Amino acid sequence: MLDEATSALDTENESNIQEAIDRLKGSMTIIVIAHRLTTLRGADRVYVLQGGRIVEEGDFANLAADRDSYLGKSFDKMSSAHVSSF
Repeated sequence: MLDEATSALDTENESNIQEAIDRLKGSMTIIVIAHRLTTLRGADRVYVLQGGRIVEEGDFANLAADRDSYLGKSFDKMSSAHVSSF
């Protein structure tokens, strides 16, 4: 279980951790708790918790593409914040 394992890392070290997780996929169950959307991209399943309850579940691509989902809205906010910072 990795609880916010990449939250305080720079992008290079976050990428190193993500590569290690990717190498372990399929050989064990890995539970990742994260707020950074980039950390969730490679997950087989994403569960969104709110108030201690699962409110959404699915794969990253479908949840991120659903603009009505919490993950989709978060993805939109992150994308627009990134674009508006230029």
